[in-house]
Amino acid sequence: MTVDELTRPVSRRTLGTETLLVLGLSLGQSAVYALVSLAAKLTAAGGLSKQTASLNNSVSARPYLDLTYQLLGILFALLPVLLAVHLLARDPGDPARTLGADLTRPGSDLARGAGLAALIGLPGLALFWAAAQLGINATLVPAALPHLWWAVPVLILAAVQNAVLEEVIVVGYLFTRLRQLQWRVGAVLAASALLRGSYHLYQGFGAFLGNAVMGVIFGLFYLRTRRVGPLIVAHTVLDVVAFVGYALLPKSWFGWL
Repeated sequence: MTVDELTRPVSRRTLGTETLLVLGLSLGQSAVYALVSLAAKLTAAGGLSKQTASLNNSVSARPYLDLTYQLLGILFALLPVLLAVHLLARDPGDPARTLGADLTRPGSDLARGAGLAALIGLPGLALFWAAAQLGINATLVPAALPHLWWAVPVLILAAVQNAVLEEVIVVGYLFTRLRQLQWRVGAVLAASALLRGSYHLYQGFGAFLGNAVMGVIFGLFYLRTRRVGPLIVAHTVLDVVAFVGYALLPKSWFGWL
């Protein structure tokens, strides 16, 4: 193999295959499972509205074994992010700067992220309520961990993991690669939003719609700023409020879910 062969640009075919593999190991895989889960709920007794979609479930009756499983699940769920960043490192420049995930603007990222969380959060609650009334969502249980000392810290870590995984892969990485593959901006935005909605289909059609709209808003924000940092902040805030709020507040408050 010559030096020229080692340093030649990566072909579009290679980039396309790489993108499919990264998605297949991460949220593309989740989308397929979510579709199967939706089909199972639709064909179960009582239909979709009588089924339950549960997040952050306990996996062992032994508390410290359960904690071990939870932490390992969070750790391994982040490996596709590291893979995506590693692959982006082949491109010119620092991949963290390419994604807008560096720590050069912490104040701005936090402020913008909080604003995005507020923009998404309240309309999102209204949409979930409407979906529940229409019977197009399953009953959502955002947190089903036992009431132990480590439950809230694990839920916070799970929220951070979800945010980092989704925003780096579905926005930063996917936008970068699809633009390199010469997709039009509108097509990239639509693909990212539809992917985000699709891996929430296990919750129902309302969750698909709500997350697809969120994907459009987040995608437009990224196109304008080229930073996933605020998106990670916003997503983390939304998930922490949902997970920890459900775990700590009376369950009677969440009957509308």
